[in-house]
Amino acid sequence: MLTTITTTVSSSEKPVSYDINIPYLTVSAEEKARIERDTAYPQYLPTWDPVRFDPLPPFEFTDPALRADPSKPNLLSGESIKLSEITPRMGTIVEGLDLSTLTDTAKDELALLVSQRKIVVFPAQDHFLDLGPAAQQEWMNYFGKPNYQPVSGSIKGHPGFHIIHRDGNKEELANFFTQKTTSCLWHQDVSYERQPPGYVMLGLLQGPEVGGDTAFAATDDAYKRLSPSFRSMLDSIKAIHSSANMINHTKAVGGLVRKDPVQSVHPLVRVHPVTGERCLFINGEFITGFQGFKQPEFQALSDFLLDHIIKGHDFQARVRWQPKTIVIFDNRSILRPFTQINRTHTDTAIVDYFDEETGAKPRHIFRLAAMAEVPVPVDA
Repeated sequence: MLTTITTTVSSSEKPVSYDINIPYLTVSAEEKARIERDTAYPQYLPTWDPVRFDPLPPFEFTDPALRADPSKPNLLSGESIKLSEITPRMGTIVEGLDLSTLTDTAKDELALLVSQRKIVVFPAQDHFLDLGPAAQQEWMNYFGKPNYQPVSGSIKGHPGFHIIHRDGNKEELANFFTQKTTSCLWHQDVSYERQPPGYVMLGLLQGPEVGGDTAFAATDDAYKRLSPSFRSMLDSIKAIHSSANMINHTKAVGGLVRKDPVQSVHPLVRVHPVTGERCLFINGEFITGFQGFKQPEFQALSDFLLDHIIKGHDFQARVRWQPKTIVIFDNRSILRPFTQINRTHTDTAIVDYFDEETGAKPRHIFRLAAMAEVPVPVDA
């Protein structure tokens, strides 16, 4: 449910940008006109409509992958379709397939492919992107309930779109790297919700010729690399996930907040409903503690697990983007880095596509997230 709200933002000082991709608030009229002139997809530029979203009520979810034929005859049988693997265990590139033509049965098979391979890349989705936001949101709704972002820019009339638009940002980049050695903080999307996203779509509208790749790490393989005794301890831990830090920072700098903070308790190790694999459900952004653990104990264990995942290059994959590429990934079994500043987040790209004179090169991407099941604990 959406209800109109108004916000009052102090103009006594310029708000601090909450990340180095997009501001909290809309840009000036002059800057907006320049951006609209320079982008090929002005209908996907971020807006900050003063609306408020009610909490997502509990809902029944059946993973579409559970209905799929394992041989995937409706998805992968076309003569023009070419498959190539990014790594042996995760990541598949599918060429020669127009996502807009998929039947519901083929979408079930796609969900199974994403569950099995974790990341599926679809280059050259010109027709699918040209259909526009309404068609893409309807297409994604097949895989779960839409997620409405609480603070970031979205598309007017289509609040399920999380828009990332970077164009320059020289000052923000310079300020950021005076304090940080890297732009990456590893996470899973919207983990604080009671029913976090399962399937997530990223669509690149515009991007640099080189750079801005997205890295992914497999949390089931990361779990398997740990010793049986250590895994047994992790299996029983409950983690507290919260959006409060993100919400509070947005308010502090005068930004638009569309939701109250959400807090949920989830298993640190979740069971994937399709593959049956145990996956670490850990991130460096939204988890504030482990139930029954003192803060130093939580911090030490959280730091160890994240360090284990970040250093595990043998269970990671890297996606190189081209404009008009769609990536669909499984949010339950991967981690990926985002650009972060001041304990908030936005993008999934590695920020290596900038120079000191001009700042970041243009990059325009959207995200659609489909909310899925309540995370399943090991002892369920």
